[in-house]
Amino acid sequence: MPLGPVRPSPLVEQAAERLRAQITSGHWPVGTKLPGETTLAKQLGVGRSTVREALRALAGAGLVQPRQGAGVFVTATRAVADWPTRLRRAAVTDVYEVRMAVEVHAARLAARRRTPEDVAAMELALEGRRAASTADDVTFVDADIAFHTSVVAAAHNPVLADLFGEFTPVLREGLVELLALTGLRHDEPDPAGEAHAALVRAVADGDAEGAAGILRGELEDPFAS
Repeated sequence: MPLGPVRPSPLVEQAAERLRAQITSGHWPVGTKLPGETTLAKQLGVGRSTVREALRALAGAGLVQPRQGAGVFVTATRAVADWPTRLRRAAVTDVYEVRMAVEVHAARLAARRRTPEDVAAMELALEGRRAASTADDVTFVDADIAFHTSVVAAAHNPVLADLFGEFTPVLREGLVELLALTGLRHDEPDPAGEAHAALVRAVADGDAEGAAGILRGELEDPFAS
């Protein structure tokens, strides 16, 4: 199957897709060394820099691997799903277990690293969560996640913050469904409200293990009164 030239834009995406098709179809089996950049550029009708970027994208998907001084080799015929895609496909319970590990440690770090601005942000988010107790489930879940985001932010670890941010869409969907199915807020509009307030106090007081323990208890039973 000849590669053929690609259309003008977006060149990198089109080049990567053409190369991906060759790999996933078995035209270039695992272990095969790909043609050089100059050859691929000529076949695709693009510049070498475009080919280089396309190969980088394929490497990120786990399909190819460059070897210093040897060239680029096919390492798989199926792309590895990226992190957001894997999270969307994961069971909510699995994501929640990982969330617990991330947030409990973040609470511990937050108690050690918090600034007055961080504490003020947590207090504001706590008030927002309380105010949302009179609103619908979606609004309440959004306020609850905003509060937890403020705690993670106080840890001052950008990797933890990014990781929690990746969880948020899956968590939001799961928590909204949980509330809709169980009606947990019918009798207690602000579930775990006291635990959230206690968490803010522990972080503000610099009680790292206390903050971690409070958050662990809350996440084990997220909507206990």
